[in-house]
Amino acid sequence: MAAEPFEAIRAAAEAELGMPLDVAYASFDPTPIAAASLGQAHRARLTPAIGADVGLMDVVVKVQRPGIEEVVAVDLAALRRVARWLMRVRVVRKRADVPELVEEFASTSLQEIDYLHEAANAERFDADFASDPRVTAPLVVWERTSLRVLTLSDVTAIKVTDVAALEAAGISPAAVADELARVTFQQIFVHGFFHADPHPGNIFVTPVTDPGGPGEPPWRLTFVDFGMMGEIPDTLRAGLRDFILAAVGRDSRGLVTALERLHVLISATDTDELEHAMTALFARFGGMGIAELQRVDPRELEAFARQFGETIRALPFQLPENFLLLLRTISLVSGDTSALNPEFNMWDAVDPFARDILSPSGIDSVRALGKQAVSYATTLARLPRRIDELAERIDRGQVAVRTPDVDRRLGSLERTIGRAVSAVVFATLLFAGVLLMPTVPVLGWVLMGASVLPLLHVALTWRGR
Repeated sequence: MAAEPFEAIRAAAEAELGMPLDVAYASFDPTPIAAASLGQAHRARLTPAIGADVGLMDVVVKVQRPGIEEVVAVDLAALRRVARWLMRVRVVRKRADVPELVEEFASTSLQEIDYLHEAANAERFDADFASDPRVTAPLVVWERTSLRVLTLSDVTAIKVTDVAALEAAGISPAAVADELARVTFQQIFVHGFFHADPHPGNIFVTPVTDPGGPGEPPWRLTFVDFGMMGEIPDTLRAGLRDFILAAVGRDSRGLVTALERLHVLISATDTDELEHAMTALFARFGGMGIAELQRVDPRELEAFARQFGETIRALPFQLPENFLLLLRTISLVSGDTSALNPEFNMWDAVDPFARDILSPSGIDSVRALGKQAVSYATTLARLPRRIDELAERIDRGQVAVRTPDVDRRLGSLERTIGRAVSAVVFATLLFAGVLLMPTVPVLGWVLMGASVLPLLHVALTWRGR
């Protein structure tokens, strides 16, 4: 995005700090090192007095763009209007509380333009990893920080996905990928407080030129930009752990149960088809990394996606609080790790974490008996519950005799309705993205990118009509 004229940035910073820039800083570079939709960053040097007090001189100063609060307010009003319109569509209303999702996004956006909140996030993140020498965050210079100006120690180093620079520094990109995945799971499942914008520009690999001791690593991961953070309550964290354990164990029933516990899948619904689809998914693609998936015949992936999509659309899914940020984080980290190591497999990164979760309860000793024994034990343990669930579905009238001809006609009607709904959602997302592009390009691109999913559904189901 185009940088704001320096005179406007100077005026905004001086008004916020209550003093001229040449008094607040010993020097201030007028050329920004980064310019985003909400603000831009400049290098500067602290005055000798403040530098001696905090123990550093080189800093990066983030200054909010003038008038950005009004722009954000207008954009959020437009999104709220779109959300109210979408809630008139029954299929959407059944599966998600769109206004609630917009309010969650609004809360995150307003926090992003509050630099005092970002500074507090940076210190909390740093405290979470205080005992981990592999992870660092910049130091906040509170003497030069306010609502719209944020001053941090300059921690610029090797961009996390710059493979050539990492190799030139003697750092293994594959090792960085492994460490990044570990740190991400640590944030999500242990701290419950995670960086929700881990794109390559927000993570550096910092070489340690003079390791201080035997436990000192030769490099560190340095995170910056803590405006967008996610928080996971204990109940959600427990559900996520169940989900991870089920995924690692290729337990399709356990995965469905975890989705119900996470409130992603509304309970009291017939989930047999989803369980069968997950079993097929694990059997064919379980454990594959991105590089392996790329070698699968695209026609096979398309056929499976169409079949799996029909199952997903038939069930009442919804997105709980903070799930959008969590999905964004996992998606970005997956892209980072794949750029570092095309053969990187997220299953391998999750497996040690799952074992750490299991070890306190002693289940590791059971797993040592072999996968087959565990599979038998799990099946037997689930049998009484499956019988109870069958009885409950009979009581609720959810067990039905399937008639192929009627099912085929109803399926055709459902697909037609599904295509119509997807077309409406596509048009809405695309229109909203186009409207937001001039003022908030990032959000505009996100909405326009999201519109591709319902468009693909229309195209694929129309081809297979």
